[in-house]
Amino acid sequence: MGEGELAAGDLVSDAKISGPAISRHLKVLRTAGLIQQRADGTKRFYSVRPEAMRAIAGWTMDHKAFWHAGLDRLDALFAEENE
Repeated sequence: MGEGELAAGDLVSDAKISGPAISRHLKVLRTAGLIQQRADGTKRFYSVRPEAMRAIAGWTMDHKAFWHAGLDRLDALFAEENE
């Protein structure tokens, strides 16, 4: 097994959702380019694509001020309603 890889069976055994649901989620993540899959015989191994995570982190940091401002406004609105 490569560094940072998990077998599909390991993912299922640690999750609180069914194997088929895990498979659907993995397919979405693969299609989005966030994870990669490697086959070894009948086993499938999954790992995160570091470049995809860097892109997400970069986008998140670029939009951090926007989200903080919006969340601060939402917090103020909730505080106002609770008074």
